[in-house]
Amino acid sequence: MTKRLQYFVGGEWRDSATEEWYPITNSSTGEVMAEAPRCTPDEVNSAVAAAAAAFPDWRDTPLPTRVQVMYRLKERLEANLHELAVLTATEMGKSYAEARGDILKVIEVVELACALPVTMQGDSLMNVSKGFDTVSYREPLGVFVGIAPWNFPGMIPMGWMMPLAVTTGNTFVLKAASPVPQTSMRIAELLHDAGLPPGVFNLVTCSRHEAEQLLTHPDVRGVSFVGSKKVGWHVYRTAAAAGKRVQALTEAKNHALVLRDAPIYATAQRIVNSAFGCAGQRCMALPAIAVEEDIADDLVKALVEVASARQMGPAWEESTELGPLVDAEHQAFVTGWIEKSVSEGAQLVLDGRGVKVPGYEGGFFVGPTIFDHVTSGMSCGWEEVFGPVLYMKRVKDFDEGMALINSSEFANGASIFTRSGYHAREFARRIHAGMVGINVGIPVPISVFPFSGHKNSFYGDLHVMGRDGVAFYTETKAVTSYWFDEADLRGDKVGTWEGTINRV
Repeated sequence: MTKRLQYFVGGEWRDSATEEWYPITNSSTGEVMAEAPRCTPDEVNSAVAAAAAAFPDWRDTPLPTRVQVMYRLKERLEANLHELAVLTATEMGKSYAEARGDILKVIEVVELACALPVTMQGDSLMNVSKGFDTVSYREPLGVFVGIAPWNFPGMIPMGWMMPLAVTTGNTFVLKAASPVPQTSMRIAELLHDAGLPPGVFNLVTCSRHEAEQLLTHPDVRGVSFVGSKKVGWHVYRTAAAAGKRVQALTEAKNHALVLRDAPIYATAQRIVNSAFGCAGQRCMALPAIAVEEDIADDLVKALVEVASARQMGPAWEESTELGPLVDAEHQAFVTGWIEKSVSEGAQLVLDGRGVKVPGYEGGFFVGPTIFDHVTSGMSCGWEEVFGPVLYMKRVKDFDEGMALINSSEFANGASIFTRSGYHAREFARRIHAGMVGINVGIPVPISVFPFSGHKNSFYGDLHVMGRDGVAFYTETKAVTSYWFDEADLRGDKVGTWEGTINRV
């Protein structure tokens, strides 16, 4: 019988009363490994209730004590790194090296949370007016909800969301992605083992209908979401209208501009890593290249050579460089985009359809795919395919390439490959993207900086990670104090502004 997973509320694993279950497949074999529950509305509400009940005590727990939980979690994550990487690779499909990186990014943000006694500090100023002092504090708000996607089972829910939310003193309800919940569930066990009190962290799997109640629940103070543009816009509008804080990270169609002075082979290697890493299933993938016409033929040739050499295999094997897609539905989606790209007139120079890995014929594999001569009128060059598919667009010069990239509705990341300091600086200054790479294909900053998408790649005001992340999960309280002096004790008249205005 297929293993049925539980949900986690109030520090304990519970059996769901649901009659609907989500299959969790081994992406490399196509076999069903387990089933996740579509938690009922009452079960989802119980997670919020547990978080709300746990908040007062957790809020009042000294910050250094909360940080100690993160220190212990970091130790457990490092001790179980291999197990977690294999689990992530198996249920999601990314290669072992990429899955290991997924967990290492969790550890990175946990380390950031360990620094909160410094980064969460407020400000103070003595004698802001005569005899008046002001101190500001950052305080937690209450219950936060995380709605996670399937492409990063560890990094996004248990890295981008949980560590800062919990360590700043809030409590948390995670709606894990139903196709890939086991990584988050295992980390939840490690978090509980590290001493997190019951109810501070809770985990459910459910459909969008049950998740909808989280967006308007009166006990929820904020929502962090990662997913599609359509759903992200709905989450942002719905939760913000209900008075919640919202950060909604959505889609991308990141572009790179390759100038004629770029070293062809070195650039091709970086583009292939960026475009086909995680099988293209990441919002910071590099699926579109604007290349100067003078070197376009040479670059395409090098890309085909490098991409064709990628070793495909089961995700958990350390020698695998390109694993499968997450499931059969997404495999069909990506294949459909390849077929649509052909019908739109893009030139197919490397076809990844129909790939079979010996011994893993049931896996959801799509090989590296490259299109050339993609024009502005083709939807394939602008919409997110989210697979190992690369689109080449030819431009005459730097300015045309800049204009092409800036015309995109998305603005997560953008890169330039060049040896020209002038063009690199101009690109960084003039490009409309939240994260910019100079000869870097995946310009994701380390967690002390925010993941700062722009345009339709992000809805909200404060990004995940960095100082933005701390600010999102806290609010500022300013305390102004004054101690009575002799004039007060004599009964001297006090102005309506009580001396808090310095100008006369």
